[in-house]
Amino acid sequence: MKKKRRLWMLLGIAVLLTPLGLLTDASAWGEWEENYYQKALGYIPEGIKNALHWNAPMPDYEVHGLGSVGGYYLSALVGVAAIYGIFWLMSRSGKRDA
Repeated sequence: MKKKRRLWMLLGIAVLLTPLGLLTDASAWGEWEENYYQKALGYIPEGIKNALHWNAPMPDYEVHGLGSVGGYYLSALVGVAAIYGIFWLMSRSGKRDA
């Protein structure tokens, strides 16, 4: 029980620290645009050129009325809830009736 509490506390701290990314102009890991690859590698890899481009539900983590910090917190909470839900469903499907 104590381990679960520690895990939830660490997760809460991670969520609280989420907006720290706003303090830098650097891109977040894995959120690079094509011009980043051109500058860093000198070319754009074919897989990136041909990648599926889609509109994100919350582009740039912004939600109308919440601002950038509120959008970051909402994104973090939605992500945590989604991952928790996936693992909860997986744990439920693994249990067998005795």
